[in-house]
Amino acid sequence: MPTNPYASFLGDRDPRQVIAATPDRLSALFTGLSDDQASRSPAPGKWSPAQILCHLADCEIAFAFRLRQAMSQENHVIQPFDQDAWAKTYDSFDLAAALAVFTSVRHWNVRWIAGLPAPAFDKKLSHPERGEMPLRSIVETMAGHDLNHLSQIEEITTQAAIL
Repeated sequence: MPTNPYASFLGDRDPRQVIAATPDRLSALFTGLSDDQASRSPAPGKWSPAQILCHLADCEIAFAFRLRQAMSQENHVIQPFDQDAWAKTYDSFDLAAALAVFTSVRHWNVRWIAGLPAPAFDKKLSHPERGEMPLRSIVETMAGHDLNHLSQIEEITTQAAIL
């Protein structure tokens, strides 16, 4: 089993291509989606597409920090966060703003990652729950995380269109 649970979502896809494509996929998924469809939870305790988008925006900010900290420190230890605590405010967020934040920070991260020399992806860091890993694992996590949540949004919005 990989130490990175999100790597399984990638298959043979290049994580850098996945993360570069995600803003356009998100934009396409939310284009034409009504506020009711975007805010509809598929089941009690499950996030709506809008809440997932807010989560992606928050995570992109966290990934930006993690990447830069990992490159600027030796043996960096990633700080986990409580996604459910962060999600408590998502219903008050503007959907367009969440997409803009995600897209802007993601484009910045994609450019930053593209500028790294190849050996940088082998730089070691650690996660309190997953142990030691190379920096490339953050990029793989970003991509697998994207694919997981894109799939959830697609499923929820497809179900909402049927109803």
